[in-house]
Amino acid sequence: MVTRTPSPDTRLLFSIMAPAADRPGFWGQPTSTLDWCEENYAVSFYIAEFWNTVSNLIMILPPIYGAIQTVRDGLEIRYVFAYLGLTAVGIGSWCFHMTLQYEMQLLDELPMIYSCCVFVYCLYECFKQKSSMNYFPIVLLLVFSVLVTVVYLQWKEPVFHQVMYGILVACLVLRSVFIVTWVYPWLRPLSYTSLSVFMMGFLLWNIDNIFCDTLREARLRLPAVVGAVTQFHAWWHILTGLGSYLHILFSLYTRTTYLKHRPNVKFICGVWPVIRVEPPKKK
Repeated sequence: MVTRTPSPDTRLLFSIMAPAADRPGFWGQPTSTLDWCEENYAVSFYIAEFWNTVSNLIMILPPIYGAIQTVRDGLEIRYVFAYLGLTAVGIGSWCFHMTLQYEMQLLDELPMIYSCCVFVYCLYECFKQKSSMNYFPIVLLLVFSVLVTVVYLQWKEPVFHQVMYGILVACLVLRSVFIVTWVYPWLRPLSYTSLSVFMMGFLLWNIDNIFCDTLREARLRLPAVVGAVTQFHAWWHILTGLGSYLHILFSLYTRTTYLKHRPNVKFICGVWPVIRVEPPKKK
């Protein structure tokens, strides 16, 4: 088990938790370079971090539905890849937090890079003609993904992965702000909601890292149900999963509007947002 302690000046952004396994479990001693604040095998003998695991469902089930709906609506395959990319992140994160094994950590972290590259392509190519394909950004993002993968496999430093992921997220934020400022200002609520939800998750991620000892002590005194609410890394999954899902909706809404389709945001059971896209009106 590799443990790391961040310096004070980088602690807020890139705190890395490494409390040792609290009790033996099905998957044995962790081999990952990260071990988060949730007490290991505290809920289930078969799941190392129970709440950090099950919270990934939000990144698995809704995007699968979104991918199916995208196919049904006859929309571009790039958005199927976007939805399935988010699903891949959720599945990888599920495996990582369930086992705390290094191989499963890679299955979590590398798809974050790959799926975000798909998001970047979709958003930066949203104002092109239908079925057109710009190979330059595809090659650029592919080279970026390969370089990040090769470097990360050789240099097992989580901060490197976090910085590379942060660069991609920054590209998405800048592009989104441009779109809602200069092109489709009526999409600001959807864009800013996506960003706000994501940033709230990032805040809780840092709180979970920085105040881990305090949170663990509090859980010893709190009822189990209340203590579960303090699993802020699980909230990071929920909020960033929702924020990423909303970003796909924003990107899809932007693209279909440009193509003269008629997109609408609907709510399943009055709660969960989805995009319904009707074809352009016939002249």
